[in-house]
Amino acid sequence: MGEDAALIDRFLEMMAAERGASRNTLLAYRADLQGAADLVGGLVVATKDRLAELATAWAALAASSVARKSSALRAFYAFLEEEGLRADNPSAALPRPVTRRPLPKILSTQEVESLFALIAAKLAVDHPAPLDLRLSALIELLYGSGLRATELVSLPRRALASDRPFLILKGKGARERLVPISDRARAAVAAWLLHVSADSPWLFPSGKSHVSRIRLYQMVKALAAAAGIAPERVSPHVLRHAFATHLLEGGADLRALQSMLGHADIGTTQIYTHVDSRRLVELVNSRHPLASMTHRRVDGEASAS
Repeated sequence: MGEDAALIDRFLEMMAAERGASRNTLLAYRADLQGAADLVGGLVVATKDRLAELATAWAALAASSVARKSSALRAFYAFLEEEGLRADNPSAALPRPVTRRPLPKILSTQEVESLFALIAAKLAVDHPAPLDLRLSALIELLYGSGLRATELVSLPRRALASDRPFLILKGKGARERLVPISDRARAAVAAWLLHVSADSPWLFPSGKSHVSRIRLYQMVKALAAAAGIAPERVSPHVLRHAFATHLLEGGADLRALQSMLGHADIGTTQIYTHVDSRRLVELVNSRHPLASMTHRRVDGEASAS
């Protein structure tokens, strides 16, 4: 088992250095690998037959949990094989549960408009409250650019330049991406900046740091409730989903959307296509070359000409 521990450490170092795995991902991999090692009596010496027994040991777990654990083990054994630390790869014996990615919660454009209408009402006074200006900037960036909650609350004070309608962010896996910023969002941020101390390192300061993800979560829930939307249906992540969904409905290219969201795999982005099947069918019927071809009758039957 001591050999397992040392190789798990080497594997996780590789995941961090070469694949940019986050701390939470590394912790999850470590827990899954150590748990499997305990069940099979050591990963380094485990045979295919021993790994096959994990299906029984994991029988009570959700399919998504089994899939995650199997994925961690496959990556580990692939690493051992690539490094010449093991001649064979027994991971083919691991269970492969069928899982479905859950559909994201979404809001209609009308519901999103009701959130912004409420914010507009708060700002339609001679001297808007600073916290309302902050809320406006947060929601404009959240829905208008599809930022993750952590990315949003930790934005530096100088993240937005007046002459640059985009942000360059470093998201999951230390991957950089370019995020367009709308004129509305830039105007909202400019109004809020008048209330941010010039020596603050954060765009949204709070105490000695910045606004927390939990506080952002609370603000979004409170705004939803005030707008007459069930709070449990709304969160910062739901607004990110709304950004993606509504852009796709408006005709956005899936690859462009992948880039803006910071998804490493376009398969993650493709989940948003579920909301737009009707538009896609209409697109095929109206734009596909076959759509312009007339039909002629052959032997009494209709045929494309």
